[in-house]
Amino acid sequence: MALKNMPAGTIRYWAAARAAAGTSEEPYTAVTLADALDAARERHALRPEFARVLLRCSFLVDGAPVGTRDHKTVQLAEGGTVEVLPPFAGG
Repeated sequence: MALKNMPAGTIRYWAAARAAAGTSEEPYTAVTLADALDAARERHALRPEFARVLLRCSFLVDGAPVGTRDHKTVQLAEGGTVEVLPPFAGG
């Protein structure tokens, strides 16, 4: 699929994910959550803690929890939002 046909949106990082990424949000251009996260890992390759934090995170896509679904099956929408939520203490 050509890049211009891929959905574009925003990834928002919270708490430890924001610290590991060094930013609170950044754009995505990806069809699936897996694609968006792979691209984010590549962008932050010089921040090894980022990939480790992602392993512990849960995700919301346009407000809906991803849960245990395979990230390759989670479709992203044009103008959508991915929330990256690390575990919170006291939950």
